[in-house]
Amino acid sequence: MKDPLELWLTELLEKQEGERRTEKQSRILRAAVEVFAEKGYSGAATNEIAQRAGVAEGTIFRHYRTKKDLLYSIVAPFVAKLIEPFVLKDLYSVIDSPHETFEGFIRGMLENRIAFAEKNLKIIRILIQEVPFHDELREQFLNRVGEKVLQRLDNVVSHYREQGQIVELPSLTVVRLVASSLLGYLLVRFILAPKSGWDDSAEREATIQFILRGLGR
Repeated sequence: MKDPLELWLTELLEKQEGERRTEKQSRILRAAVEVFAEKGYSGAATNEIAQRAGVAEGTIFRHYRTKKDLLYSIVAPFVAKLIEPFVLKDLYSVIDSPHETFEGFIRGMLENRIAFAEKNLKIIRILIQEVPFHDELREQFLNRVGEKVLQRLDNVVSHYREQGQIVELPSLTVVRLVASSLLGYLLVRFILAPKSGWDDSAEREATIQFILRGLGR
C-alpha cells in the first residue's frame, strides 16, 4: 500500500482543474515542497526552487503568480486531500480504540503521531511553519480538522473522567494540556533538534509520565 503522502502527491501532481499538470509543474511542486520544508516560506527563494526543478525562474511565475500562490497550491490540497481522509482516519483509529486506561490511550496517541511524523515530515514542517501565519490556511485547517478532532477527544476525556482515572478538569483543558505535551515532544524531536542524539525511549516515557502525574489519579 502506498504511503498517504505519495497518494496525495500523485493526485496533486496529476490534477489541476480537471487537467493533468505539465512535467514542469510537477517538478516545480516537488522542488517547492523540498525548499519550503527546509527553509520555510520566508526563507525560500524562487530561484532556488527553479534551480532544483530544472526550470527557469520565469517558468514558475507563468504557472504561479506569486510565491504565496505556490505555497497555497501545496498546503491547501494537503489539508483537504490528505489530512481529512488519511490523517484523521489514522488518528481516529487511536481515539476510537477501546483503551482500558488513560495511560494506554496516551501511549497509543504518542506512538501514532510519531509514526505519522516519520512518514510525512516534509509536509508537516511546512504546516508547522506556515499555517499559524497565514489566515486562510489556518482557517481551513481549523475548519477541517480542529472541530472534528476536538469533539471526539471531548468524548474520550469525559469517559476517563467518569471512570475516575483523571482529575476533574474541563475536557478542553485536559485536551490542551495533553496536546501541548505530545506536540511539544514531536516539535523538538522532529523539527527543532532532530539530531540531538537524545534517548527516544527515555524521552517518550518521560513525556507520558509528565502527563500522567499532572492529570492522572
